[in-house]
Amino acid sequence: MKIAILPGDGIGPEIVEQAVQVLNALGETFEMEAAPVGGAGYEVSGHPLPDATLKLAKEADAILFGSVGDWKYDSLERALRPEQAILGLRKHLNLFANFRPAILYPELAEASTLKPEIVSGLDLLIIRELTGDVYFGQPRGVRECPDGPFKGQREGFDTMRYAEGEVRRIAHVAFQAAQKRDKRLTSVDKANVLETSQFWKDIMIDVHKEYPDVALDHMYIDNAAMQLVRAPKKFDVVVTGNLFGDILSDAAASLTGSIGMLPSASLDSNNKGLYEPSHGSAPDIAGKGVANPLATILSAAMMLRFSLGKPEQADRVETAVKKVLAQGLRTPDIYVAGTTKVGTSEMGAAVVRALAN
Repeated sequence: MKIAILPGDGIGPEIVEQAVQVLNALGETFEMEAAPVGGAGYEVSGHPLPDATLKLAKEADAILFGSVGDWKYDSLERALRPEQAILGLRKHLNLFANFRPAILYPELAEASTLKPEIVSGLDLLIIRELTGDVYFGQPRGVRECPDGPFKGQREGFDTMRYAEGEVRRIAHVAFQAAQKRDKRLTSVDKANVLETSQFWKDIMIDVHKEYPDVALDHMYIDNAAMQLVRAPKKFDVVVTGNLFGDILSDAAASLTGSIGMLPSASLDSNNKGLYEPSHGSAPDIAGKGVANPLATILSAAMMLRFSLGKPEQADRVETAVKKVLAQGLRTPDIYVAGTTKVGTSEMGAAVVRALAN
């Protein structure tokens, strides 16, 4: 099994290094090959997604991804900015289904932004459609406003769009995921305002006929955002479009104690996937050895489960993370009084030790 290792920028190389050490400690034989991406890719090739990196990603059975982005690249034209690498990988590999579990480990209840009685026991899954919506819709750009009170001025525009097949395939993924959990699915949209959202809702209702064992409800994005911080445990599986999913999944991260605890998987129709932490490149702390590697390590566990067919090994990694948290070890983002503050490499080494016990 071949894994493409794409560390990226900022804290990406530091956290990916720890995940690789965990994978090496499992006793499996993985072929791992690293390549530059994001700002690192731009530095070596003049493009955030070099041809050789894309070729490696296509050939691999799975991709372990760090993070991309740095303020020093903000002056580049949009097509050359580091973030275009992850968008390009999603498009070229057709990674349309994004899984973002938000689980609050009991030991981190005090680190959550919500009261323990509101968030304790949280275990929800956000499924975000990843290759459609305003992120990829055409036309887009900047033009002269053709009419109205601002006629003649510049205006920026993007297009929100979804094809029926795009909505149906993510609907099936979501319903099937709900069947494996508590059989409850919430579809999030803005159907009271957006034609695209009404179209989305209509298709969700139609696909639901094939999954009568799953309870389906619908919620507007503004209400969903409020409920996520008011009563998050009311959700089991949430499915939504690219834009709304981006916002909701990051908001859910704060419930878990830190976005440094939130893994993710982006899958194609055959469960080949790209696995990455949900957080960004955090250039302000890059190289300081304080970044939390647990989201990346948990993303590697998802990779073992979904793409590499190693569910037992995934369980081992997740159990090791729980052991380390139970030991009271904390990186700065999840530190509370009475626990032991450790750095990136110390946390990774602790997970490796826990695997052996």
